Amino acid sequence: MLRYVFIALFVILFCYLKLLLYLCGVMRIFTEQKLKEYITEHPESRVALQDWVQRVKRAEWRDFADIRRSFSGSVDCVGNQRFVFNIRGNNYRLIAVVRFTIKYVYIRFIGTHAEYERIKDITTI
Repeated sequence: MLRYVFIALFVILFCYLKLLLYLCGVMRIFTEQKLKEYITEHPESRVALQDWVQRVKRAEWRDFADIRRSFSGSVDCVGNQRFVFNIRGNNYRLIAVVRFTIKYVYIRFIGTHAEYERIKDITTI
């Protein structure tokens, strides 16, 4: 019986925390595992990608203009809610889907500038 009480309290606390995060407006990265894997394969990108993560997690974006302010213009909107971020002086590119209403950032692609250039249609990634 006590076990079910703890489970119920945990579920309530979890839901409350999600609501609090949504109301305070900070962005959440939904696919952070892709970043960790990329950093493992390309350790020279670690500092720049960690900086990107910290900026996103502190952000309270409501529109594209807010993203541009956070990244000093080193981001482009390519349509279909996708944004291309220039990382580490344009050595790397990160494509993310940003859902402003639910405060989620979905990482769709991380790669070098050359790998990015080979993408045929960014809006389908």
